[in-house]
Amino acid sequence: MNETTILYPDKVSPLSRLNRILKGSRYSDAHFIILLDENTYQHCLPLLIEKMDVLEEAEFLEVPVGEEAKSIEIASQIWGALLDMNADRNSVIINLGGGCITDLGGYVAACYKRGIRFINVPTTLIGMVDAAIGGKTAINLEGYKNQVGVFVQPDYIAIEPAFIDTLPSIELTGGLFEMAKMLMLSDNELYHDFCNDIRNNDLAITNEMITHCAHFKEEVVKADPTDLSFRKVLNLGHTFGHALESFHKASNQPLNHGYAVGLGLWCALYLSVKKVGLSLELLEEYQKSLLPIVKHPKYSLKDAEAILSYMRADKKNANGMILCVLLLSLETPYIDVPVDENEVRDTILSLAKLQ
Repeated sequence: MNETTILYPDKVSPLSRLNRILKGSRYSDAHFIILLDENTYQHCLPLLIEKMDVLEEAEFLEVPVGEEAKSIEIASQIWGALLDMNADRNSVIINLGGGCITDLGGYVAACYKRGIRFINVPTTLIGMVDAAIGGKTAINLEGYKNQVGVFVQPDYIAIEPAFIDTLPSIELTGGLFEMAKMLMLSDNELYHDFCNDIRNNDLAITNEMITHCAHFKEEVVKADPTDLSFRKVLNLGHTFGHALESFHKASNQPLNHGYAVGLGLWCALYLSVKKVGLSLELLEEYQKSLLPIVKHPKYSLKDAEAILSYMRADKKNANGMILCVLLLSLETPYIDVPVDENEVRDTILSLAKLQ
């Protein structure tokens, strides 16, 4: 598995640094292809080309916005387009977008001609602090998230905070939940400050905050590249979150991925209090600061059963058991905790009572 170099925010734009790298001898024969969607074509491609003249002659491929792009049909269309472009093993895909683009683009690159190089340029807050980092690539299958994929590392990840200015508010606030997850796992003090700033409407998303979260994930991935042990901590909130996201999509009430993770984090904290002795004060702090950002339906018992069906298919499960990451305390996660189905029902119905 190749090593990834992350270009963090600094005095010199990460895109400018990447531009110099791509002009070097390692990429002298490269055929650059930019993968993007309608949003990143309109709002992010101009900045990319402004900072990276090496890509002025690059070809580009546009895919649907969001999770709709993460399908075998879209992947197959991209492979066909790459053949039509005469893309060879010297080709390099530049994934310009959020987690859906980097998931899809990495998977397509990993499979095309048994693997071509790719580079992630995340344009969402979630992408910068989480989704673009770590080498997990995937597409969805029959309504279930990330069921088909491989571990493969990009050559580079360029974290350019200027793209945050292009985000609609829902994408920006959704990204706060992935930041919250990283801070819960990495830094007690920063997490409390983060919650206080949100509660007081005084949060500024700084380069330092983005770098802290991204660097934490980078270190976790280095310790466990293929998610066999310690890296599982990064699934905090995601077993419930992915199920909620799939449920809402199937119900024609789509829920932003970050918001789904936000609800999933509440579920994980609630179960942590119930099962492993997490302080109730931490759950209440989350309820007062972050949870009010998300509006969700009053889930019924029927809804809880549907959500449970998605959780049964979660790829992190083992031996027929639903497994979650819980917290003993901030910075102290507990992985692979079995959660029985009645506990899932109780958690979903308890969440529904809050709003």
